[in-house]
Amino acid sequence: MINKQNLRINVLAAAVLSLTAGAGMAQAADLKVSAPQQVPAAKQQAANGIIVKYKAGSSAASSSAAKVAVVNGALSRATLSGNRGTASARAAAFSPQVARRLGVGADLIRLKSRLAGADLDKVLAELRADPAVQYAVPDARMYAIDAGTPARARAVVQADATPALVPNDPYYAQYQWHLNSATGGINAPAAWDVGAGEGVVVAVLDTGILPQHPDFASGALLPGYDFISDAETSRRATDERVPGALDMGDWVENDNECYDGSLAEDSSWHGTHVAGTIAEATNNALGMAGVAHKASVLPVRVLGKCGGYLSDIADAITWASGGTVTGVPANTTPADIINMSLGGGSACDPLYQDAINGAVSRGTLVVVAAGNSASNAANFRPASCSNVIAVGASRITGGIASYSNFGTVVDLSGPGGGGGVDGNPGGYVWQAGYNGTTTPTSGAYSYMGMAGTSMASPHVAGVAALVQGALADADRDPLTPAEMETLLKQTARAFPVTIPAGTPIGTGIVDAKAALDEALKEPCTENCAPPATPLTNKVAVAGIAGASGSEKLYSFVATAGKPVSFVTYGGTGNVSLHVGADTGTSTVVYTAKSTRAGNAETVRITAPVAGTYYVKLAGDAAFSGVSLLATQ
Repeated sequence: MINKQNLRINVLAAAVLSLTAGAGMAQAADLKVSAPQQVPAAKQQAANGIIVKYKAGSSAASSSAAKVAVVNGALSRATLSGNRGTASARAAAFSPQVARRLGVGADLIRLKSRLAGADLDKVLAELRADPAVQYAVPDARMYAIDAGTPARARAVVQADATPALVPNDPYYAQYQWHLNSATGGINAPAAWDVGAGEGVVVAVLDTGILPQHPDFASGALLPGYDFISDAETSRRATDERVPGALDMGDWVENDNECYDGSLAEDSSWHGTHVAGTIAEATNNALGMAGVAHKASVLPVRVLGKCGGYLSDIADAITWASGGTVTGVPANTTPADIINMSLGGGSACDPLYQDAINGAVSRGTLVVVAAGNSASNAANFRPASCSNVIAVGASRITGGIASYSNFGTVVDLSGPGGGGGVDGNPGGYVWQAGYNGTTTPTSGAYSYMGMAGTSMASPHVAGVAALVQGALADADRDPLTPAEMETLLKQTARAFPVTIPAGTPIGTGIVDAKAALDEALKEPCTENCAPPATPLTNKVAVAGIAGASGSEKLYSFVATAGKPVSFVTYGGTGNVSLHVGADTGTSTVVYTAKSTRAGNAETVRITAPVAGTYYVKLAGDAAFSGVSLLATQ
């Protein structure tokens, strides 16, 4: 079963295929299936650190002592549960200290004792009310968001099952439906005829990387950095951040160790799997393939045992995108794209948004997983942050994965796998991995199936890398993050099955070839017209469907003098109608609209000019079965 809670839900999939360098594939191992546990909301909010950004020009902004005084003041004013004593006693009990300055200009304040639940909320409220404070957020933990806990089953891989297809990776055809299936895949093979992402840097903020995995090409993995600043989480000897991003393992020895109700679990090797989706070596007669296999991956370790801290993730976003983080050497290979297959409960906080805005201002696209709680993604971060591409998960059928978060903040979807409901291998996304249960010396390099929006997100990041690489090859400027988001949403392939109106997961499934084709079109300079489906007078177009946020464009050639009407009707969901005359450019200015609730919309032009009118039908919510009629 797939759990409905969005924290610490890690699934390896049904079969884990063992690989040793030079020895090829071996029979899969036996493993036992176990179900993930829910994380109590109060535990999600427990914190021994608070991140405070002080207002520029305030006394607290320039003095560590004043920063601590502001926090002590909030602790003394808050009405905390239990007998917490006098203000001086509270100061001694919590003993706030400035731990370090973050890249966004906020400060991490460490507390000697943890705050949780209502007590944490009260202290944060007092801090936010202080005139010296711009924002204050808990240094909450974030988690990798694949869709379950480790699970394996018996499987046999036939070593002579090499398909006569390009690429020649022996397990591409059998396992990697997510790249090649016409129904649920991303149309990668057709895109590879155009480009493979060469010269593009994609940062993977995750559990780190296994750099010796044989299915990463030489030079594909950049040195990276380990941003985890807590030795217990990182499993390094000290709290210091260090060069490199080696995945030390994120196994948990005991139940209830991460939070009440958490279970012991094996290491996930999550970051290596995600990096494999983006840039695993392809057409090298070994293993499997990656989306943008000539791109470079910048591994940035932010997740370890029991997840990772918001303060470390925010600094990693800043550093990966080329910003400055005190105490960390400058990043000499700033990322064009950041992928974050991680998340946690609650809506976007100011720190996350601050870090993301900084990355986008430096030209870095930020792609994030929507989350795996089968809930509205507006209540999860970073999916609910602005200036990100939030990615939902689809199945091999092209339908919504049961665990995928949904809602208007989800921009588009990528293959995430349906888990056991779609069997093996079709229920999982397959990429590089490891079969060791603890440390990176406890097993052998392997290929793993995993399911989750964690797996969907790197498909979108990889397609973005294909686009930027192809534009560079064509001596064209790269797209801005906003332009890339628009391109990927508009070129997404329509879902082959109906997505329920109440659980929208974006405009469609990311389509690598369609994105490349659109990006590489020669720009129109004169007599331009946007691509549109022509309407015939008094002949309805029926059965129109789309996701929330999607747009469909139609055109109608009108004569002068006689009124023209555009009407939508029928079906389910909620659409709006926008009409504008041809301006001779590829940009339409819509001068009339109808935006009533539901699908009954009417726009009437009483005195039309002769020429083309463009009609945009927009999904204010997911819709299906709608008809559009033009009458003159």
